[in-house]
Amino acid sequence: MKFRFGLLPRVVLAIGLGVGCGFFFPEWATRIALTFNDIFGQFLSFVIPLLILGLVAPGIADLGKNAGWLLAVTAALAYAFTLFSGFGTYLVGRAVFPALLEGSQAVLPDDAGAALTPYFTVQMPPLFGVMSALVLAFVLGLGMAYTHSVKLKGVMDEFKGIIERVIGSVIIPLLPFYIFGIFLSMTRSGQVAGVLGVFVKLIAVIFCMTVVLLLVQFSVAGLAARKNPLRMLRTMLAAYVTALGTQSSAATIPVTLAQTLKLGVRPEIASFVVPLCATIHLSGSMMKIVACALAVSMIAGLELPAGTFVGFILLLAVTMIAAPGVPGGAIMAALGLLESMLGFDETLAGLMIATYIAMDSFGTATNVTGDGAVAVIVDAIDRRR
Repeated sequence: MKFRFGLLPRVVLAIGLGVGCGFFFPEWATRIALTFNDIFGQFLSFVIPLLILGLVAPGIADLGKNAGWLLAVTAALAYAFTLFSGFGTYLVGRAVFPALLEGSQAVLPDDAGAALTPYFTVQMPPLFGVMSALVLAFVLGLGMAYTHSVKLKGVMDEFKGIIERVIGSVIIPLLPFYIFGIFLSMTRSGQVAGVLGVFVKLIAVIFCMTVVLLLVQFSVAGLAARKNPLRMLRTMLAAYVTALGTQSSAATIPVTLAQTLKLGVRPEIASFVVPLCATIHLSGSMMKIVACALAVSMIAGLELPAGTFVGFILLLAVTMIAAPGVPGGAIMAALGLLESMLGFDETLAGLMIATYIAMDSFGTATNVTGDGAVAVIVDAIDRRR
């Protein structure tokens, strides 16, 4: 029997090697890894809008005239889970953080020296943004569904085949090397360690809350589909671990889609829901931003009423949809709300970014794992129509 070294162990190995090699790799070797990561990251940025268009548009067309209804159901589920995460995190944080953060002092990480840079870079600007790709996919998909366009549907199906070949032959094989470079860079820089040292208890609480959130999501999915929630959650573990390295929901779409299909979701539903949820389902990111914002405001001595945080959570759930599918995109989209609604100055915003980025992987991993639960629920609802 031939042993198959699957994606999950390759990703785990890449993470371990990245952390280990970060302690002894010479500068020239680290810069080679950074050069690869920069080029691969540019390629991902270029491909992600095409990936969304190539998967979502044919998926909508395959669903026929039910597509508009399924779009509304998927969006409603994603927004509901994101709001549940935000308000739940706020309530837990109000109860737990005062004791955990007592005596803590906000200290920004030092910008210790110039970080290593790639030897060179190759600019690959995307043809259009992620939101443009989603809107175009909706327009084309719904148009093909309602006009029964055979020729355009054939073109989009061929385009989908090309995208799937790029995913299977280029992105998936190179992902472990990309993840290796990310963790190598994090270990070499040492910037994350200082923040993690201050917020280690906060990180532990957030991780526990992400586990509870995923259990709730998959329990709902299990009830909807009459399946074992723990077994489904275990199936999505490969997507979770991959997202820990990529720090991007969009970049993890290929793995999320593959694992969602293993949950028994029909291909036409999975190809529609998973890429869509990579942009609109952000319950993990919501949890981290709300928890970090609440903790930073407490450490800084800001007295923020509950009503302010309610408005912040409601707007944040919408604002993050505009975030690009790249590491740290959600916190960058949230900065305006942090400053305008919560009164964060540059120092607090800097601490917020540093803390969020240090835990970015866990929120992204929660997002993509929950995408599988959303797909299962949407599939179960559609089967009963």
